Amino acid sequence: MQAEHLKLLVLDALESIKAQDITVLEVTDMTDVCDYMIIATGNSNRQVKALANEVAVQAKAAGVQPLGIEGEDVGEWALVDLGDVITHIMTAPTRATYNLEKLWRVENKQTAADGE
Repeated sequence: MQAEHLKLLVLDALESIKAQDITVLEVTDMTDVCDYMIIATGNSNRQVKALANEVAVQAKAAGVQPLGIEGEDVGEWALVDLGDVITHIMTAPTRATYNLEKLWRVENKQTAADGE
């Protein structure tokens, strides 16, 4: 599956479980690890777990096996690695602490609200 289609699949999965503040970072020029990093906020540890699970379930249904899923046990921060798309799902306090958007210093960040 192409990275662009995989990105849209992840966004649909996150939106279906009501993720908040979804941000898509295109990191193609900064790393060979992935093309997109998607960052989303869950309102609770339980929602973070549900969001990560939904991303994994939707990916598997589309024929994409996740390369790894981390953090589902605690629920403050979960990561779903789909190869070309890595998804970080965090509670609001955890997201504020790590501020991945600033860490990656992406000038052209796009959000789901911008039509992604």
